[in-house]
Parts: sequence; C-alpha cells; structure tokens
Amino acid sequence: MKFLIYGATGYTGKLMAERAKKIGLSPLLSGRNPEKLKQVAEPLGFEYEAVSLNDEQGMINLLSKIDLVIHTAGPFSGTAKPMVDACLKTKTNYLDITGEISVFERHKSLDSKAKDAGILIMSGVGFDVVPTDCLSAHIKKRMPDTEQLKISIGGLSKISAGTAKTAIENIDRSFTVRRNGKIIQLKKPLYGKADFGKGEVETVSVTWGDIATAYYSTGIPNISVFFQLTSQTKKMVMMNRLTKWFLSLPPIQKKLKSGIEKKFKGPDKTERETAKAIIFAEAVNSTGEKVVSKLITPEGYKLTCMTALEIANRVLSGNVKPGYFTPAMLFGTDLITDIDGVELTDII
Repeated sequence: MKFLIYGATGYTGKLMAERAKKIGLSPLLSGRNPEKLKQVAEPLGFEYEAVSLNDEQGMINLLSKIDLVIHTAGPFSGTAKPMVDACLKTKTNYLDITGEISVFERHKSLDSKAKDAGILIMSGVGFDVVPTDCLSAHIKKRMPDTEQLKISIGGLSKISAGTAKTAIENIDRSFTVRRNGKIIQLKKPLYGKADFGKGEVETVSVTWGDIATAYYSTGIPNISVFFQLTSQTKKMVMMNRLTKWFLSLPPIQKKLKSGIEKKFKGPDKTERETAKAIIFAEAVNSTGEKVVSKLITPEGYKLTCMTALEIANRVLSGNVKPGYFTPAMLFGTDLITDIDGVELTDII
C-alpha cells in the first residue's frame, strides 16, 4: 500500500520525510512548490509530485494513486477541507497533525461520510493530540466517573512557522474550555500551578485540541488545558480584547503571516534530540476525589513524526476502521506508551 506526505517542504513535513527514510518507509512526497519539493525528495530517493490544494482535479489525480495521506501543511483551517474533500472522493484514508479545534469539530461531523466512503479520518496524529489524548483515556480508565479533566503541558521547545501561523489565526480565541459538554470561550484565562521538574510554576489556560478530542475519547464533560506561563504566553495573556480584535483582522493577519517564515524556524536538531515534554492529567469526580498521571515524551516535533508514522504504519497494515476517530479511540491508550522514550507514571 502507498502513502503520501503532503506539505513535505514545511518544517514538520521535512522531518517526517527524513524519519520515514530512516525507518525504511518510502512515501510519495507532495506540496505546492516543485523546486522546494525536489530539494527535499531527491536526497532521500523519494518520488515526488507537486500539486496545489487549489487544484481540485490535480488533488484527485494525486490521491487516486495512494491509500493514505499524512497532511502536514497548515494552517489546517484553510488546508484541511480541500484535502479531506478529495480523500472522500478518492476513498483515501486521511491523517493530519492539526491542533485546531474547528478542524476536529468539522471532521467529527464527517463521520457518516467517511463510513460511506470506507475511509478513516483522523486528525491530530502528532504531539497535539496523541500524547494528551492517550493520557486522557488512561486517566478515564483510572477514574471512570471523572467529571473534570485538567491537562497541564510543560517543556515545549521553539515553534515552527506553521504553528506560529495557527497561533496568529486563533489570537482572538485564546481561552477555550469545555464546560458541561459544550465548547465555550472565556473572557479571561484560568490560572493554575504545576511542577514540571524544576519546582512549581504558574500555568495558564490555552486553546488546545483536547478541548474537542478528549471529550470524544472519554466523554468527560469539563476539560481545560494549561501551558507553563512563559514570557511569550504572558504577552498573549495580557493582550487586551481590542488588540486581539485588531490583530485578527484579515489585512493584519496577512501581514503578520508574511513575516513568520523569517522569524520562526522551529527547534534545531540538538533541541529535538534532547528536549522533553512533560504532561500532567488531573481527574476529579463529583465527590472531589482526584487522580493524577504524568507523561514524559520526546520533544514535540520529534514525537509528531514518530506518532504520525506509527499510526500510518498501523493503518497501512490493515489496523483501520472507516469513520472519524481520535488516536486513542481507535488505537487505545497503549499507542503512546509504545513509542520509544515515553514514560507514563500514575502519581495519585
């Protein structure tokens, strides 16, 4: 069976292509820029074909040749729909590495269409949301009557241009949580505390994919996600509503995104090989009982390549069901602990 990495000229796409070569896989590479694509594909000995997502027939012709696509070209708010629509027409299994709640929500709504087409639609096969999704499912097993789930994430390294663009797009939706089963926007952030290995630090609530996916995987009605409060996140938190509104205007968005490629390069090889992410999941039931589990993973971009290709391998090997699934829904909580360098600990 054949698979495609789309967006192979981006930061994560390049890393994924390199890892695919390392572990003996031979994906077809694609993206919109033929020259950049050639520079990535030829040193790896991979076939490549340049096709723009705006070329509907070109995408259909491309996807008709393969069984599975890993879509890495964000922001997915603009790129996921044409890719998924083409996959439904060509009956091609679809994976992506988004962390965007709106994309998860749309793909969940396509469950029936995916089943009719006989394909899998699975978003968030990278750092967002594989480790947190599996950790949420794990803690749900520990406390089946969980009413509140709090996820805290620390140790993240530099972000890539694609991630920065997504953050810019969501600048006016900074504080998203799930309450009583509904996704809502808070006017002000929530604060918390966590010890990521160097003493207790302050954390702040953020918009993260698990606000959508952890609910599908566990049914827990109240979910919030927190990041370690750094100087960068503090600037975002302290930004007033008027400033956020101004920065969300289309002309300003376009200008901000145009400068991102020069400013955001992602972590270098040393950072990717040495950094660790630390994730806590805290579950509380209606009587106030609490359980906590901790997950340590490789650096986020490295983990994204590992988990995306692991899932691709499983799908290509026949471990697949048609419809929409989160990673933990289809593969269970062991998906993340099967990855090298991951440690899961039950604390309370």
